[in-house]
Amino acid sequence: MLRFPHNKINNRGKVRTVLDVGCGVASFGGYLLSSDVLTMSLAPNDVHQNQIQFALERGIPAYLGVLGTKRLPYPSRSFEFSHCSRCRIDWLQRNGILLLELDRVLRPGGYFAYSSPEAYAQDEEDLRIWKQMSAFVEKMCWKIAAKQDQTVIWVKPLTNDCYMERPPGTEPPLCRSNDDADAVWGVPMEACITPYSEQMHRTRGSGLVPWPARLTTPPPRLAEIGYSKRMFEKDMELWQQRVGHYWSLLSSKIKPNTLRNIMDMKTHIGSFAAALNEQRRALHNWCEAFSTYPRTYDLLHAWTVFSDIEKKGCSAEDLLIEMDRILRPQGFIIVRDKPPVVELIKKYLPALHWEEVATADSNRELEQYEDDIIFIIQKKMWYTSESFSDSE
Repeated sequence: MLRFPHNKINNRGKVRTVLDVGCGVASFGGYLLSSDVLTMSLAPNDVHQNQIQFALERGIPAYLGVLGTKRLPYPSRSFEFSHCSRCRIDWLQRNGILLLELDRVLRPGGYFAYSSPEAYAQDEEDLRIWKQMSAFVEKMCWKIAAKQDQTVIWVKPLTNDCYMERPPGTEPPLCRSNDDADAVWGVPMEACITPYSEQMHRTRGSGLVPWPARLTTPPPRLAEIGYSKRMFEKDMELWQQRVGHYWSLLSSKIKPNTLRNIMDMKTHIGSFAAALNEQRRALHNWCEAFSTYPRTYDLLHAWTVFSDIEKKGCSAEDLLIEMDRILRPQGFIIVRDKPPVVELIKKYLPALHWEEVATADSNRELEQYEDDIIFIIQKKMWYTSESFSDSE
């Protein structure tokens, strides 16, 4: 429908990150993998229940979430494409706040593919909803990029021009200038349009290079968080060294093609995941449970996560139990933290049925004077009945 050049689904690397709302078992995201498109599949637990577990078992990024009153756990401008198929979400409720949240996370020129009977408008009620939705997105400056049967694809503007040209008092309003569109943890949604930064407005887009060059090319947004190109490159080089070290420690334990679902519990600017690409971040506060089913990850990477939650006054024991819950049997944990943290974790290994795989200093990597310890753990396969027998 979009007729990208040469019929490339990823538009020659310009479409890389996709948000699938109400994903079911995530077949949409699964299909896109072969086109170098990475889809974060979002399922509401009140409707799809354990379908999200099937998605994770297929090795597709997915999590339980809800479009309710709080922002989605993503900074602004995180996705090039969003999708809602057989969509029964009431996007117009509360002054269109859900559509405006989708608008917040879409990049300049981003698309929203909406497949629903309302778009086909075969009866009076569908026609009414379609007219209301069409009028609302027009005020948001979205345009129809393509429409066929009951599927419509809208596209966002590339600049702030349309927003500035709207008549005074047009609803929905622009967000306040002091509103931080990237603040998401526990932040209420707002029924307002998030305008682009000056940089995005000038460059007529996000300024991101196509995939796969995007993986190692400093993005323009770095300047907004105080990072230089050299800092980005150094971080990437550092994590390539670290990942190489991790894999040398893990090599005797890993079988081919057994690690698929990996969670980096503290992503920073994403260089750990980028380094793994040769072998979507969401934000989370590890003082709380993560919104996923038990046994969904093959490997967890915890870089100073325990030190961080201690500063927040949260329980390290609770975090260990949560990590055990989301880690699959025979899965691995890489802890990179201070020596006292590693000693604390060692005390709980027998109770959790975890076993030590390797312990190493970090000084063989680039940072010669860092005192972090690398501690690698494997979760054992065990059964409750055997556990009771052992305790007796």
